Amino acid sequence: MSKRIGLAARLIVMILTGTSVIFGATAAYNHFFTKRIVLREVEGSARNLSLATVYRIQSVLAGVQKIPANLADVVGGDGYNQEGLLQLLRDTVTRNPEIYGSAIAYEPHGFAADSLYFAPYCYREEGKPAITYLGGDDYRYFYLDWYQIPTELGRPSWSEPYYDEGGGNILMATYSVPFFRQQGGDRKAAGVVTADISLAWLKQLVESVKIGKTGYAFLVSANGVLVTHPDPRLIIRESLFSLAEERHDDSLRTIGKAMIQGKRGFTSFTDFHSQRPAWLAYEPLLMSGWSLGVVFPADELFAPVRQLTVSVILLGAAGFLLLGLVIAMIARSVTRPLTTLALTTGEIARGNLDIELPNVGANDEVGDLTRSFGDMKVALKEYIADLAETTAAKERIESELKIARTIQMSFLPKHFPPFPDKTSFDIFARLEPARHVGGDLYDFFLLDETHLLFSVGDVSDKGVPAALFMAVTKTLLKGMAGVDIPPAVLLEQVNNELCLENDSAMFVTLFCGVLDLTSGEVAFANGGHNPPVVIRRGGEVEWLSVPPGLVLGGMEGSKYRPAAMRLAAGDQLLLYTDGVTEARNEEDLLYSDQRLLDTVRGFGRQPVQVLVERTMDSVQEFAGQAAQADDITLLAIEYRGGAVGNGSNVLAL
Repeated sequence: MSKRIGLAARLIVMILTGTSVIFGATAAYNHFFTKRIVLREVEGSARNLSLATVYRIQSVLAGVQKIPANLADVVGGDGYNQEGLLQLLRDTVTRNPEIYGSAIAYEPHGFAADSLYFAPYCYREEGKPAITYLGGDDYRYFYLDWYQIPTELGRPSWSEPYYDEGGGNILMATYSVPFFRQQGGDRKAAGVVTADISLAWLKQLVESVKIGKTGYAFLVSANGVLVTHPDPRLIIRESLFSLAEERHDDSLRTIGKAMIQGKRGFTSFTDFHSQRPAWLAYEPLLMSGWSLGVVFPADELFAPVRQLTVSVILLGAAGFLLLGLVIAMIARSVTRPLTTLALTTGEIARGNLDIELPNVGANDEVGDLTRSFGDMKVALKEYIADLAETTAAKERIESELKIARTIQMSFLPKHFPPFPDKTSFDIFARLEPARHVGGDLYDFFLLDETHLLFSVGDVSDKGVPAALFMAVTKTLLKGMAGVDIPPAVLLEQVNNELCLENDSAMFVTLFCGVLDLTSGEVAFANGGHNPPVVIRRGGEVEWLSVPPGLVLGGMEGSKYRPAAMRLAAGDQLLLYTDGVTEARNEEDLLYSDQRLLDTVRGFGRQPVQVLVERTMDSVQEFAGQAAQADDITLLAIEYRGGAVGNGSNVLAL
């Protein structure tokens, strides 16, 4: 048994539940909308921060790019000897603190015919310019990218970051500008002028970008190689694509493609450094083909939103508690009279109609309800008294109907086989009334030792009137029957009697036949009834052709045409009422004449009792759960041959 929940408790739960849903939806919307606002603001700030950093880097790179460009113009002409070139390099490094070193590298045998290498290089050593010469079997500079790429392309270019072993011996990137000389009217590459920048300086510049507690910036080259990063183990050694492959991170690979293509954007990703959700703003450095990335940790980015949401939830919880107390007080004051009334009406429901209802002074719905219960209590007393009287009368009627059913069924033959000493035929019948009593009838009896009268009928109405009319019909039929009275004459006499003072205009359909037990001849007449089914001993099944005839009780003086047929030994007749063929199922479909014929044909030849029982089962199975609307009657006769008497006197056909 479930626990009873009071009205006040339900009111409190329903109101608080509704409020919770509204507040929850509002809080969720506020959280989502606030995150969008924060994200939009951060995207703008990230774009400004990235652009500012890019401008700072590009302003330095722009200054760096001018230095080798100017030197290339100078050394491209004649007039500088080795000492002049060295002095030019010293002046360049001394006057430009943003570069780490500068070199003038000539083509093989380009400076002196007897010298394969000539590449003086000036760099900073302990803050002062120092000179060294590049080139040798261990450092063939004209095969390196910083020399090869600009000379082949014929234009300046930035190299990928690298460790310059044998040169500056530091992590650096080189901007190389080719210079040319005229030879035989052709302009040919004579060498390159370089300017190196230290990645330590660039790393320091990028690391100056501060984003929250753990946010950071990083720089990638034109090929996606990490130029700067807070983790020194990644610099030069890893690219965005190698990290994406290692971590199976397709989103990082997509970001890497966008960055090396010079695109800008703001997107979410998993930080390959901290492995936490983050947002990335990236901006291209157009001069060098590099790209700057600025990482915003998601937990720090949305920390104010979370704090605001928590504060809203805490305030909401406190509001719920206060609201719950107020609702509880209001609900109690509203439901207290209803609770008292419920206890009183509970006693009324248990049958105590003398209990006094509570006094309700308020002129509101509770007062109206109390007064209505008072009126209902008076009406209940009157109703119960009337119901007791009606129930007693109904029980008397039910009892009388049961007695009537017993009496009616006693009219019908119900012991089978009815004539154990008769071996020339077998007969079986069954009647299922739709109500306590019905209007169907069947009967059979011996007119003499060699003639059996049998009949099946259906009264036009149902219930007690039909049962009385059925009893009268059966009594008249049995009282007027005789060996010398043919079935057609018998129906005329019964019809005339039924028409006398038939104010109710009731009638009965009736099939009546007389079987000659010695010959198998059946004389019959039909008063508007369904034609029987003939089942031959060879298995053939067909309708019996019957003459037309008016129903009995319909018109006085009606005439009925006689007819006859012959049954061979083993032939059967199946008589029935329209309760069989007009039975309806749950889809309101009729059982139908054709279904009856097909069903009987499908049984094959069976004993009469089996034939009747299986046909009845077929009808009931077809109807299913549909209510029986009409009485159902079946009667089957099998003629076995010309044996009559008690078995000792046998008359052969």
